Amino acid sequence: MAEVLVYVDHADGAVRKPTLELLTLARRIGEPVAVHLGAGADTAAVTLAEHGAVKVLAADAPEFTEYLVAPKVDALQAAYEAVSPAAVLLPSSAEGKEIGARLAVRIGSGIITDAVDLEAGDEGPVATQSVFAASFTTKSRVTTGTPVITVKPNSAAPEAAPAAGTVEQLDVTVADSSKGTKIVSRTPRESTGRPELTEAAIVVSGGRGVNGAENFPVIEALADSLGAAVGASRAAVDAGWYPHTNQVGQTGKSVSPQLYIAAGISGAIQHRAGMQTSKTIVAINKDAEAPIFELVDYGVVGDLFHVVPALTEEVKIRKG
Repeated sequence: MAEVLVYVDHADGAVRKPTLELLTLARRIGEPVAVHLGAGADTAAVTLAEHGAVKVLAADAPEFTEYLVAPKVDALQAAYEAVSPAAVLLPSSAEGKEIGARLAVRIGSGIITDAVDLEAGDEGPVATQSVFAASFTTKSRVTTGTPVITVKPNSAAPEAAPAAGTVEQLDVTVADSSKGTKIVSRTPRESTGRPELTEAAIVVSGGRGVNGAENFPVIEALADSLGAAVGASRAAVDAGWYPHTNQVGQTGKSVSPQLYIAAGISGAIQHRAGMQTSKTIVAINKDAEAPIFELVDYGVVGDLFHVVPALTEEVKIRKG
């Protein structure tokens, strides 16, 4: 069976959930070979093997952290040349899409971004995408070169499938041309203790109806009771009520959780484009004519300041 390269998203060897989803999808089209760049490969290999990686190609170089993505593209290209895979899969993060696009240009291949499903086809992997602000679902395949595909988080449930996961060192030469943009400083993001927005299984978002930064704790309380991430509409972010890093929408982050709760969000196309592929959508809005109600699974017409606290308390009671 052909091998499929899977780019590993991790933090010092702690493998992030989107990578486990990629391994699950990769097994549909071949044998997953994980590419781990940076420190912690031996630690990560245990988790990667549990989820189907037949081997782990590992490389660690200071250039991976000292410069922007180009050195990582050098490494992924080296892995591609060593394996000659049937496809290359990456998470649909900002970094993943940039690495994927640069790799596709280098190897002369087509790229598909933001896939939400993947299946084997007679002429190569077939990717499902949600396009035109999630108004249509399409099936696409790459017809030139080795398919490079980025997959949105929460597109598949990670499934264990123990494999060898043998760690092999990958020989990487970082080109001088890849050192054009150096990282001179970093400021760690303050941790909220909540899940990463794009990876969360549950997202609770607030919009214009929250009516001020001082009221967002109502949204946060519901999110915390559910173990969810907190999102915000563009209107709320533009008003300065919540950080831009939490914006869900066409000009923010695209999410696809198991459950999406929209409170005080009208449902403009800009917002819908970022959350319409969510598995179950719940809306709370006092305007019964709000566009958001056109796509929800469950809708509550009511004042969010009455509904959300009551829902939070009910969740706490049922959780015991």
